[in-house]
Amino acid sequence: MKTWFSYFRNSLFYSLSIFWIWIMGLQWISFMDFTWYEETKAIALFVITLVTVCEIVLPIKRVYRMILEGAAVFYIIYRELLNYWVYTPSGAMANRIQQYIENLSPYIWIALGAWFLMLISPLLVSTKRRILLFSGMNVIAFCIFDSFTPIDLWREVAWTVFAALGWLVSEHLRRFQSRFPAGWRRLRKYPLKILIHAAVLFTVIFVAGVNMPTVSPVLTDPYTAWVGGSGGTFSNGADVSGELKSAKPASTSGYSRNDNHLGAGFDFDYSPVMSVKSDQRSYWRGESRKVYSGSGWSDSGGGDLKEVDAGSVLHSSDPPAAGGSETLEQTVTMLNDNVYPVLFGAFHVTEIKEIDNAEGGSLLWDQSQSALRWNADPKHPQYPKTYTVVSELPVIPEDEIRGKTFKDLYGKGKHDVDEEYLQIPKDFPERTRKLAEQVTSTAKTPYEKIGLLQNYLINNFKYTNSPDLSKKNSSDFVDSFLFEVKEGYCDYFSTSMVMMARSLNIPARWVKGYAPGQQQMEPDAMQQLGGNAPDSDTYTITNADAHSWAEVYFGQYGWVPVEATPGFNMPLLTHQGDSEPVTVPEVEEEPQPEEQTKSPVMDAGSKEFSLSRAAVGWITALCVTALAAYALWYYRIPLRFLLVGVRKGQKLTADQKVIVMTERWLRVMKRKRIYRSPHETLRESVGRWNRERPALAPSLNALLMLFEKARYSPASISEAEWRTVYAHSRELRAALKHGDDQAA
Repeated sequence: MKTWFSYFRNSLFYSLSIFWIWIMGLQWISFMDFTWYEETKAIALFVITLVTVCEIVLPIKRVYRMILEGAAVFYIIYRELLNYWVYTPSGAMANRIQQYIENLSPYIWIALGAWFLMLISPLLVSTKRRILLFSGMNVIAFCIFDSFTPIDLWREVAWTVFAALGWLVSEHLRRFQSRFPAGWRRLRKYPLKILIHAAVLFTVIFVAGVNMPTVSPVLTDPYTAWVGGSGGTFSNGADVSGELKSAKPASTSGYSRNDNHLGAGFDFDYSPVMSVKSDQRSYWRGESRKVYSGSGWSDSGGGDLKEVDAGSVLHSSDPPAAGGSETLEQTVTMLNDNVYPVLFGAFHVTEIKEIDNAEGGSLLWDQSQSALRWNADPKHPQYPKTYTVVSELPVIPEDEIRGKTFKDLYGKGKHDVDEEYLQIPKDFPERTRKLAEQVTSTAKTPYEKIGLLQNYLINNFKYTNSPDLSKKNSSDFVDSFLFEVKEGYCDYFSTSMVMMARSLNIPARWVKGYAPGQQQMEPDAMQQLGGNAPDSDTYTITNADAHSWAEVYFGQYGWVPVEATPGFNMPLLTHQGDSEPVTVPEVEEEPQPEEQTKSPVMDAGSKEFSLSRAAVGWITALCVTALAAYALWYYRIPLRFLLVGVRKGQKLTADQKVIVMTERWLRVMKRKRIYRSPHETLRESVGRWNRERPALAPSLNALLMLFEKARYSPASISEAEWRTVYAHSRELRAALKHGDDQAA
């Protein structure tokens, strides 16, 4: 521990410099959110954070630190590539290492670049002029991007200015230490004073900035002028007048690459993804998730994978459904050049009949989750242009399954299922469990309970692609949706369905893929066009059809898809004579963004700006409160003199102040259990205390002499003598504290 404190003390200003650089680096990662893939952003974020922590807390030689940091960088890249399904390791260890090396580029260069910049910046930027130049270049760059793009970078500029101010203060203290070592040693005794003065400086600057009146710009920024002049629109949420509707461009719909953090808003993207030729309308399943983290789904890569190819029969670890199944063949033709981590098909794929462009990667079958994964070639990543798969669609005997109890479906030793499909975080909110129990209190069987949960979610919550997240307080994604936000899109409904089912001890998993899409031509139109019309059994799927839903396990009947999102209808097969299927009656196949018929509400950008101002306001209030508390403590003695003077009706003389101070240090002695007897004079008490505690004698004798002169001598206490009372009082406190430490 001593070694660590010594290292931290010696490298204090270096640590502060790298901390301020880390804050600036975060702003660039935030800006690159619109250019980088999610895995690239995550790798850069973890790398600069890792370097910052290692440089601050590891008291070892730089060469050893760099070795540890390098190893950690490679591990970060490995974990993030797995988390985002950039590649899926398979085969022997040598093959896995080769696959990892092949997938390193370009991520390794970005990671090494971030690492190099974090290490070199505090060494090169080591003077006030360089700090001003470095920070100014960052601010100017953000201002240029803010002016020539639709991105609002107010927050990034504010944080950069904050870090620059902190860096300048740190550099000033470093220079003070080197030029005035004696003054620095004295200053180190009062760290609170340094912090208070820095807080006051920052508070004044930010209060002035936040409370500046809003003034309309004299000149329109170049991007807005160009868009307005060309009659165009912003691609990310602004009208032709140039009024920005969101502080940052919203993401667009499409198949997600990572599900660790669900939520936020998006814009519908209707660009085509694929066409599917199929005799039946279906949901096109991609993959499932089973581990809920409280903010999303955090399953890692890997799993029970087996390499397969065209003609392979795919065996699943899930037992066959007792209700039987029907075979469905689908031919998928991709309509874009994107590379996806899976091949899509109706639930669930059992055979690969044909696939083209197989040399662009390899197929891996994840039998535990019935997912057909595509491991693209890292050097020349490609995705199959067409493929044909065969699926088995479960036939649901609804009347039969409705009467099956928990014991029938999940009794001991019956139809075992992975316990991870019942996984719930330890801090999962109790009110969500109680809500699930309340909603399903009238049902007796698992099937009936799932039906009630489904109806509750569909009928009580609003579908929107831009939920109002300003209402969110709970840290849990499901809890905040059910009790606070109360609106959202498929991820909100499907995740809530899965977790509410699990809270009732019903196994469930989260699934993502695509909704059925649109048939290329209606039958009536086909008859009019004759043989030139496209096939009616071909569905076109766009990015706007990206969707998520739930699958619930019903023992011997297997996994049953359940749709809980309003406006979506899942086609399910049921036995003839059965009553209504599991899903709700068919409504519009795909919800569209609602038109705003109500009065205009605050847009996303305004909300973010308001939240930022509110946060700064709260921080300012806390700083002002802390400053006031410190001022009261620092000036407690003059305030006491003022109050005593008010009671006496006159300003205290130096003699009277000495007497007041004497009463004060006597109370300090009393709190330390050093008592004065009622019959003793102060001189007698001090003499006894000197014999009992010799270490206190110098301070006590000096204070006693000043008291007796103020109380009994005809000569008055001078201003210089009165000032020494403070010094002797501090010496007495220090001696008392030292004595307590020795006693302990």
